[in-house]
Amino acid sequence: MSRPRERVCLQDGLKLDLNRLARKGFVRQGANIGVRGITWTHSYWGDVATGMISADMSGKEEGWFRIQLGSLDQWITLTARPRHFGGQQWYFVCPVRNRLVSVLWKPNGATRFCSRQTWGRQVAYQSQFNDPTNRAHAGKARIKSKLIADLDPDEWDFPPKPKWMRWATYNAYSDRHDRYDDVLDCGLIALAAKFYGK
Repeated sequence: MSRPRERVCLQDGLKLDLNRLARKGFVRQGANIGVRGITWTHSYWGDVATGMISADMSGKEEGWFRIQLGSLDQWITLTARPRHFGGQQWYFVCPVRNRLVSVLWKPNGATRFCSRQTWGRQVAYQSQFNDPTNRAHAGKARIKSKLIADLDPDEWDFPPKPKWMRWATYNAYSDRHDRYDDVLDCGLIALAAKFYGK
């Protein structure tokens, strides 16, 4: 049975992922990035929020990140740590916990971005609100999105192996997909027994 919604869903709020921002060109190692616009979108609601960000990663080991969003004007310290095989990895420093994190969250109703650990039991991930049937549907959708490539998603319940994927990986996805199907079948059998058993 799913948990009652006493906690705020983390994914309904805003997220700052430093690695994703770097991939998209919003921040760049060794550079001071001027002010840039950023928009958060939701697959169902569309555009959720719009703000401005700027960052300075020109220092060797320290920098800063600024987010302006409505009345929020937050400065976040950035720090770099060496990687095992050379280069550096940049992290946010959580303003509350002082721990290094790649992702900061601002749940609905919060006044600033902080690490997941800061919010503690006030928040939960979307999957924690799902019952086993919804988890199985979400799991099947995730597997399908990884395998579908340029095929028509409506034609395939379980897509064929992409050329670039190893057979062992594809077979693991297949086994997991079958387990999700078993969960859904058990749910249908229980529902039918409940409905027709009376």
